[in-house]
Amino acid sequence: MSNADLVIRGGSIVSPDRITPASIAIAEGRIVAIGHDDLMPSAREELRADGQYLLPGAIDSHVHFRDPGYPHKETWKTGSAAAACGGVTTVFEMPNTNPPTGTLEALRLKQKAAASSYVDYGIHGLLGDDTIDRLEELLEGGVTSFKAFVGNTFGNLPAPSDGALLEGLEKLAPLGIRTVVHAENSSIMARRQQRMEAAGRIDPLAHLAARPAVCEIEAIGRVLTLAEWTGARVHIAHHSAADSLFVIRAAKQRGVDVTVETCPQYLLLNTGDMLRLGGILRLNPPIREERHNQPLWDALMDGTLDMIATDHAPHAPEEKTRESIWDCDCGFPGVETQMPLMLTEVNRGRASLMDYVRWSSVNPAKAWGLYGTKGVIAPGAHADIAFVDMNRAGVLSQNKLQSISKISPWNGRAVRGYPLHTLLRGRFVMRDGRLVAEAAGWGRSVKGVQRMPVAKPRNTEHYSSAILETPPGVPVNAVPVGEIDWNAA
Repeated sequence: MSNADLVIRGGSIVSPDRITPASIAIAEGRIVAIGHDDLMPSAREELRADGQYLLPGAIDSHVHFRDPGYPHKETWKTGSAAAACGGVTTVFEMPNTNPPTGTLEALRLKQKAAASSYVDYGIHGLLGDDTIDRLEELLEGGVTSFKAFVGNTFGNLPAPSDGALLEGLEKLAPLGIRTVVHAENSSIMARRQQRMEAAGRIDPLAHLAARPAVCEIEAIGRVLTLAEWTGARVHIAHHSAADSLFVIRAAKQRGVDVTVETCPQYLLLNTGDMLRLGGILRLNPPIREERHNQPLWDALMDGTLDMIATDHAPHAPEEKTRESIWDCDCGFPGVETQMPLMLTEVNRGRASLMDYVRWSSVNPAKAWGLYGTKGVIAPGAHADIAFVDMNRAGVLSQNKLQSISKISPWNGRAVRGYPLHTLLRGRFVMRDGRLVAEAAGWGRSVKGVQRMPVAKPRNTEHYSSAILETPPGVPVNAVPVGEIDWNAA
């Protein structure tokens, strides 16, 4: 074998079903060999990883880097730096920027901003009433997937009508493209919030009261009905409620192609934290009662929930600390803290490192058509690797975040288990716990390596595109004049 660029020796490779001590050789951004030390080629650089675990770089399918439109909250450069320092090597960015990513012009602005990214990325385009005719154009322009805001959130993008959502899924089903859905019932939430505001409620728990679990149950059920009918692939974002798990389980049993994410905040926080932190913890869907925490863990373990994402959604501190809960912006930074938070739970025995790799990397890679190139440490794959020290302990500090947003509900939380280095396509973007500043711009779109499985559209004869012309043999008028004898018995 010819010389490698880098050989990693002494680490333990983590996959979903085993942990294997082995060395890794990397050349031209890809893994070229895995095995015993003696079998490795010579290399320009060698790195000892004794006592460390080598995980496939995490893939976060839900981040808001706020760029273009809101650079005081975050930029692609700062958001991707946070990802790199959190062991995350690929992100998928949401379309509720300004302008929203629903036109080719808006997509070009976002791609220009993404040129500074430290990590690889996909871009979710916007599926809404006024973007239905642009979906193919956006795909050709570089989006990897779409997002439908069935529930309202930052940016106040209008929820697509059910008709538009159905038509959008009809268009995407034959293409095999997956659509992310923020699944809450906007009508219920708007009415309840309006009534509470009129009654003078501005307390932290008012936000939860406006968005009860039934909003999630109803919206998920509606989305999965449309997905099943069309054969479209969908992804439920930031699943928060134990009460709606039965809807997902039933859909998966019927063969609906649905993947589901949850976030550390829904696994680890509850209304007690909301009372303590107030608007800092306002996000959509809301933080719920403690009874929801364990069922979500159980759903991760049994495969009802597929993956961990963060809903990284930064804001300025003053936007999170207003008197009224309704005036506090929704969301907080999370892409940098996800891995230490989850590794801490692994250390506590709540899950295994193999489980974590499945949730953080393998399943996201499969959902977005990247598996084999990403999501795995294997010959031929991108050399995307998070080097993890499971014994390193520390305290999370919002002041040390790479994100512009220096306000986090995780501030002061003790953790054990940290990423030490982050390798993206063979290049360090974080090393020895520090951002490699000159790696800015190393990130690339994953569009070129995305390979979604063969599409399985259903009921195509009933699609909107199939009903616009009168079928052969059917009269063009409802009542052909002169052909009905009204005097006949």
